[in-house]
Amino acid sequence: MPDFRHCATAFFAVLLTSSSAVASPELARSKNCVACHHAERKMIGPAFKAMAERYGKDESAIKTLSERVVKGGGGNWGQTPMPPQPSVSPEDAESLVKWILAQ
Repeated sequence: MPDFRHCATAFFAVLLTSSSAVASPELARSKNCVACHHAERKMIGPAFKAMAERYGKDESAIKTLSERVVKGGGGNWGQTPMPPQPSVSPEDAESLVKWILAQ
């Protein structure tokens, strides 16, 4: 029987050294998303659940929304614009958007 321990070790090493974080509530808090967004209710910005309902089936949404996180945007959810978040890397923005759309 083959020994797969070295494969598992390599797999976990890749996960631990990956530059993009796995999206989670902790990542959303660390990037300060929760200052304006809540999982289920509108705050300054829309709820994560509302974003998932609106964009969840849109195949281009991940790219569009990831760019909007980093560059900012407005007009899609009312008068208040989404300010740019230059401290969020494109990889983290994409992870966050995928996590939000999975809500």
